[in-house]
Amino acid sequence: MNRGFLPLALAGAAATCVGIGLARFAFVPLFPALVKAGWVTGAEAGLLGAAALAGYVGGAMGAQALGRRIGTRPALALGMAGALVSLLASALPGGLAWLLPWRLLAGLAGGVLMSLAGPAIQRAVPPERRGAASGIVVSGVGGGIALGAALLPPLLAWGPSAGWLGLAALTALLWAFAQPRFPADPGGQAAPGPVPRVPGLMLAYALSGAGMVPHMVYLADLAARGFGLGVFAGSGMWLVFGLGALCGTLLGGRLADRLGGARAARLWLAVQVAALALALLPWWPVLILAAALGGFAGVGVSAVTLAWAREAAGSAAGGLWVKATIAYALAQAGAAFALAAVFGWSGESHALVFALGLLLSGLAILAARRP
Repeated sequence: MNRGFLPLALAGAAATCVGIGLARFAFVPLFPALVKAGWVTGAEAGLLGAAALAGYVGGAMGAQALGRRIGTRPALALGMAGALVSLLASALPGGLAWLLPWRLLAGLAGGVLMSLAGPAIQRAVPPERRGAASGIVVSGVGGGIALGAALLPPLLAWGPSAGWLGLAALTALLWAFAQPRFPADPGGQAAPGPVPRVPGLMLAYALSGAGMVPHMVYLADLAARGFGLGVFAGSGMWLVFGLGALCGTLLGGRLADRLGGARAARLWLAVQVAALALALLPWWPVLILAAALGGFAGVGVSAVTLAWAREAAGSAAGGLWVKATIAYALAQAGAAFALAAVFGWSGESHALVFALGLLLSGLAILAARRP
């Protein structure tokens, strides 16, 4: 049984890599490039980032029903296809009106992949490997962020279209690897009993997502235009974020097996607060540490929360995880649209956006103390 553990976990990692790391979050280093190329304004780029988060809500809400209807493997294939189409279509410079629906589709695909991949892999691996499996699956997010950040700088020398097409090619390769390895279970299974209420988990995870919007939408732009370091430096900062995310998710899954998911979540949220606070300092080298810690905590918290859900709900963990993912998506999308409005209203003040993220992250720690 252990022999099949790693291929399953890596297939789940490929799903989160595509759905979150590439289709959604590779937009962050593209943000300043799109503005520089004149495709959109800074405020419009913020709206595009918010649109992907809004699409994520729909994907998370419909994922279980889709999995029950067509099965895990076809549902994950549909999510991969949606991500690929969104990236290919975004390569055409049609401005805000053209890009908006494709960013919605990217978010939709990400919601399906994130909601179904983790619980499906956990159902398929031995109980003693579930914490490690959740870490590997969610590490795909950080891996995708790092891959996108490494791939984009040379491609962006040829313009945003080349960047989008490069991401699409990488998505196609990951899909080819993962598809035959996805678990072939019914998917989106209804819980055998009622899903327990865990308000501390739900609220903390939702507030964590809202608090990470500044990093997940504006980090590269803060480096590129806020500090005047340029588009390539913005991609480099996003690469640091991705490497931090990779460490945070792999370590989070393993540490949750030892400390427990709830305690690990509180620790990761404390690191998130530190990352937001560092991003407010007016010295750009500190932003490197803020990026690394933001990735470590802001993405890694998903791995420890998935483990927390398994501890709190047992066999009903899939249902609890989907509810938590929906709460996370709703909070993050709402915060993203609100912060896009604040960003435009304030004359594109990065400091105000990151200060609001710090406030929300502090509230997440307080929520995680609830049972």
